[in-house]
Amino acid sequence: MTKFSELSLNPKVLKAIADAGYEEPTPIQEGAIPPALEGRDVLGIAQTGTGKTASFTLPMLSLLARGRARARMPRSLVLCPTRELAAQVAENFDTYSKYLKLNKALLIGGVSFKEQDAAIDKGVDVLICTPGRLLDHFERGKLILSDVKVMVVDEADRMLDMGFIPDIERIFGLTPFTRQTLFFSATMAPEIERITNTFLSNPARVEVARQATASETIEQGVAMFKGSRRDRADSEKRKLLRALIDSEGEKCTNAIIFCNRKIDVDVVAKSLKKYKYDAAPIHGDLDQSQRTRTLDQFRAGELRFLVASDVAARGLDVPAVSHVFNFDVPGHPEDYVHRIGRTGRAGREGTAITLCNPRDEKALAAVEALIQKEIPRLDNPLASSPSEDATSEAAQAPADETEKKPRRSRSRKSDKPKVDETRTEDTPAEATPEVKPDTHAAATPDTPDDKPREKSRGKRGGRGRSGGGGGGGDNRTVGMGDHMPTFIAQSFDERRDG
Repeated sequence: MTKFSELSLNPKVLKAIADAGYEEPTPIQEGAIPPALEGRDVLGIAQTGTGKTASFTLPMLSLLARGRARARMPRSLVLCPTRELAAQVAENFDTYSKYLKLNKALLIGGVSFKEQDAAIDKGVDVLICTPGRLLDHFERGKLILSDVKVMVVDEADRMLDMGFIPDIERIFGLTPFTRQTLFFSATMAPEIERITNTFLSNPARVEVARQATASETIEQGVAMFKGSRRDRADSEKRKLLRALIDSEGEKCTNAIIFCNRKIDVDVVAKSLKKYKYDAAPIHGDLDQSQRTRTLDQFRAGELRFLVASDVAARGLDVPAVSHVFNFDVPGHPEDYVHRIGRTGRAGREGTAITLCNPRDEKALAAVEALIQKEIPRLDNPLASSPSEDATSEAAQAPADETEKKPRRSRSRKSDKPKVDETRTEDTPAEATPEVKPDTHAAATPDTPDDKPREKSRGKRGGRGRSGGGGGGGDNRTVGMGDHMPTFIAQSFDERRDG
């Protein structure tokens, strides 16, 4: 078994590794560190949670141990897709560089430009950033990238999903052609393959696991779900989530709950807190200080449930996450691998449970095709199905509450007091008030005979109420057409009679 001491790393780096309690490298570290120390480009492909961060952190520190950075001219560059992943990489550098005199700077959104500019002006050996914030500083004239000797692209497939590929290509063009490139990804989409062929020079390809595979230490399961009604489906799904958490009992010490949409993250977190579950949300729309505070609480064990969007699917390294719950089946099958990779890390056992409704079955099939295995179906932990629970709740509702809605809806249709419409079958017919015929039209003195009056009454109560033509042939005015309003015919008739 290879040990870190056999990998030709800088002695001060080895001392920091020993202080951290590590002796043996993971397969991706064992394969990537030697060619990186030789100055070769490296293409690393490994599933999440296998130690990719140390695969480029350790050789970079050994290569940068000698030399000093100049103001605004970083010597190395690490690109990360999310703020959380960038912050985690920065923590790794702090851990392994504590015996080296190297400066680092973290450039991410949500932090003041002024503080970041001050760090850059001092000279930076290691610049860790997200692509957007890096280009912001470059366009403001605060960065010169012509002295970059080592460039790292971490989680490249996530960069592709988030639309950062054009920015990555631009950054490649701003750095020297002679730079060393370390390129890491969990999957290799065709677009990622194209970039590696374009910007990497004869890279050492290190692939320690089949692409897009889940760790064998993670116990997976899927709970099939179908709502009783469309308007109740969301609340019933949240009820099922709570039941699944309760069914795990003490085994569920903490968990990350993933949702596809940011709005669902907030709703699920609020629902869990309502039912006395210790939960908090994290997604891209939250303030950076709040995101950092929430993550720190989760890492410290002060928060049990972290409800997250895919911003937390990459880079969150919390070693002791016991469970991952997918409240939604992810739209991209690769995201499933990254989500469940938050548990079962560093050889630990973990559990990943997914909730799947009928409209997500196609996405679930895509996930199973990617990982090349069928995910076991779990029994519904509820005593009865959510639809049966909803039906029983509706049956137990007070009768007076269920009767109010139809009465209101009928009253909106018409202002007329039609008592027979609200009469139930148990009400005797004699109790229904009789609607008297319209006698007002019959008493109208200027109707010439009964025939046109009967026709008018057939059109809702005679000439005074009708908007149509006047009565029969005797009431028709020659030359004015068949659809002349009755009041006009009336005036002509009175003038003619006078």
